[in-house]
Amino acid sequence: MGNVRIVGGGLAGCEAAWQAASLGVDVTIYEMRPVRPTAVHQTDRLAELVCSNSFRGDKLDNAVGLLKEEMRRLGSLVMRVADDVRVPAGAALAVDRHQFADRVTAAIEAHPRIRVERGEVTAIPASSPDHPVIVATGPLTSDALSADIAAFVGRDHLAFFDAISPIVLAESIDMSKVFRASRWNRSLRGKTEMSSEAISPEIASELISEGDYLNCPLTKDEYLAFHQAIVTAEKTEGHDIDNTKFFEGCLPIEVMAHRGVDTLRFGPMKPAGLDVPATGRWAYAIVQLRQDTLAGDHYSLVGFQTQMKWGEQARVLKMIPGLEHAEFVRFGMIHRNTYINGPTVLTDTWQTRTRPDLFFAGQVSGVEGYVESAASGLVAGWNAALLSLGRDPRPAPRTTAIGALAYYVSNADPTHYNPTNITFGIMPPLEAPSRSKSERQLATSTRALEALASWAGD
Repeated sequence: MGNVRIVGGGLAGCEAAWQAASLGVDVTIYEMRPVRPTAVHQTDRLAELVCSNSFRGDKLDNAVGLLKEEMRRLGSLVMRVADDVRVPAGAALAVDRHQFADRVTAAIEAHPRIRVERGEVTAIPASSPDHPVIVATGPLTSDALSADIAAFVGRDHLAFFDAISPIVLAESIDMSKVFRASRWNRSLRGKTEMSSEAISPEIASELISEGDYLNCPLTKDEYLAFHQAIVTAEKTEGHDIDNTKFFEGCLPIEVMAHRGVDTLRFGPMKPAGLDVPATGRWAYAIVQLRQDTLAGDHYSLVGFQTQMKWGEQARVLKMIPGLEHAEFVRFGMIHRNTYINGPTVLTDTWQTRTRPDLFFAGQVSGVEGYVESAASGLVAGWNAALLSLGRDPRPAPRTTAIGALAYYVSNADPTHYNPTNITFGIMPPLEAPSRSKSERQLATSTRALEALASWAGD
């Protein structure tokens, strides 16, 4: 029997390994940390989340919620663990990042068919049909391996910069100036109860009785002063705010602030759906804090990716009502993301066009987002296992979210290719769509889950 080798122990690599091992194939994961650290990882854990702790929406009326449900039905390790360690986040799925990485690592290391080797891989390993290779090194692929991948694909990578949000200590937040609520009162707390062992009774009582986010309301004057402070703050050296290419779904607040005085107020600081208890009305602007750990002792600033210098972050972010005395567990930072031009390299099974026993998965393959990365690893691991067993790899139906994502990555216009999150827009339209947007989205999800059941059962 053959085996599968996976370079990279992030979300995609771990999901790929789990799927391949579940099909009875031996797997080796090569993870360079801690032998070779990165600029943003803080531990040696597999599947460490370095940006947000949010996996985004978790209902079937949005595309990423559908993608997560498809993954659950396909036996996803990432989704199983995420569901087990979720923290309150309204209608989204957010996790305790430390417990998430710990549990994924424990599951991978305990699997009898999976072996983890620590050390840097500097070139794409040799592969064959019975020994396929999956490259799932993520956006922080080492320089040596990046150069070898670039040589393989025959052109330079597309590279852009990404940024991560600051995290504050909960006890340093002035609770008299903030209020707890979920936007439009949407919450999934009724779907999953938190373990009493993971959270104190006092905190659990507060979370159950109120919303999932801490909200810091700003008046017009406070907002304008805050906006001006962001625009004039010193940025990390070496990154030109006007020339750097950022992914639109994860823009630093400085980039948004430079686009116009109201851009932040219609982006991460939008007040819509959040009634301030003191007035019963929306504030001029809102900063939301999302719980980052099950214990509720850390909170991250939602959508506040930043490239400000750390001293500037401490100064500017303390202008937010309620954060005047905030203690920062982690400051925001900027890092490089690297990905290949998927349509020129990949098929919809995540195999490379010129070398079918070589697969790419995760953000390096040209998808954006935690869930999308894990989903690509799921299919790549499944198909690599099939190949090693002498069977033909199988693309998922385009009418599923997981299949639509693979089709986009392998068939989009390569001239203007950009990474994408899953959206209903990249899925085939319904034959007889309803006029109601919500009904169309739910009908698309129903169609997808029916197609997935048929495909997975074949």
